[in-house]
Amino acid sequence: MKDLTDEEYARLSEKWTKTTPKIGPNGSGYFSQCKAAAHTVTIDDFSADYLTVKAMDTHKTPAEIINEMVHERIAASM
Repeated sequence: MKDLTDEEYARLSEKWTKTTPKIGPNGSGYFSQCKAAAHTVTIDDFSADYLTVKAMDTHKTPAEIINEMVHERIAASM
């Protein structure tokens, strides 16, 4: 790989210094995917079915339902 000229280095440096990485609202951005991969949890079929039915019934995402359940459990234990 050839070395960058001073002009090329300056343009590249300016681009990355002034450009904010985009994180997609639906998790489509690179950084969202990395974070999502680090927080992946596997559940059994029964739990998945429960979350799906509950999500359809409450018009929430499964993640929102899990979030509420965890917060309720933490509050109850305090």
